[in-house]
Amino acid sequence: MARKNVYLASALFSDSERRANEQIATLLEKWFDVFLPQRDGRLIAELIAEGMKVDAAYSHVFGKDIEAIHGCDAIMINLDGRTVDEGAAFELGFAFANGKVCVGYRTDVRVLLPWGLNPMLTAPLERVFRSDLELESWCATFAASKSNLSATG
Repeated sequence: MARKNVYLASALFSDSERRANEQIATLLEKWFDVFLPQRDGRLIAELIAEGMKVDAAYSHVFGKDIEAIHGCDAIMINLDGRTVDEGAAFELGFAFANGKVCVGYRTDVRVLLPWGLNPMLTAPLERVFRSDLELESWCATFAASKSNLSATG
């Protein structure tokens, strides 16, 4: 059975965000092929520094990310941070609209609303994992499932 593909949606604009993404990707890669935009796509700042025009850089990054979401079996959104990155929120919505399995990872306890995160973020999610152990349990179950339907592990 072929390995499933997981798209990791997350903020990627600071060194600490990129390091956290690498750690989550490393965990996921025990079971899945992972598309990590900062590594497998390109960063807009890098493209512009290499001489690409801003509009072309934006189009390039957008196109690569959309292509990767179309090709994934599931999307994992990193919900850590005081607010969720707007690009990651878009990627989640796009994946949900395209029938992908949507799950989240959140170890941060901060929320803006007294009752939790924005429902436009949480409603599409089949599960939100609060620890690496919870995430690893789901990964093993989802990786072994024969379809792209959610695994309840």
